Amino acid sequence: MTLRHILPPSAAAWLMPLVLSLLMTFVVSAIATLRALGPGPDFLAAWPGAWMLSWLVAFPALLLVLPVVRRIVAWLVAPAH
Repeated sequence: MTLRHILPPSAAAWLMPLVLSLLMTFVVSAIATLRALGPGPDFLAAWPGAWMLSWLVAFPALLLVLPVVRRIVAWLVAPAH
């Protein structure tokens, strides 16, 4: 059995914000931590904690704002014909 298509379609409602928040916080926390500490051992020690804290905030925030974002996008984009 592969990992492809193992979840029901209803899982997309939480899986998309989960994956998005993991990837975005990975990048943003790395950039912010690197900018604050510079490259080196301090960066490598601090970044995982910064990433986890960022993700703990970002995932619930995405769950809350995603419906609003979808409505805004639907209002701005013409419907497909």
